[in-house]
Amino acid sequence: MEFIVNQDKKRFELHTEDRTAFIDYILNNQNIMFLTHTEVPKELGGKGIGKILVQNTLEYLKTNGHTLAPVCPFVAAYVKKNPEWKEILAQGYSVQ
Repeated sequence: MEFIVNQDKKRFELHTEDRTAFIDYILNNQNIMFLTHTEVPKELGGKGIGKILVQNTLEYLKTNGHTLAPVCPFVAAYVKKNPEWKEILAQGYSVQ
């Protein structure tokens, strides 16, 4: 598995089994990273690829000083289940 920050396409990618799972993002000028959409190819479904992708993405955000705006329901659900990530939520954002 290879995790890549693809700045040209504005997405985080996880390459495995000749497939690419990804999370699209928007970075604003207040250093808030809006994670807008997660996609895992159906061939990779049920293998935990989405979870690994979100974990790697959130680690990248934390390491690089970004705050998180979880627009994507998959990412929001992950943060809700793993409350240790709430510390990087951007002001005014929560997960319900």
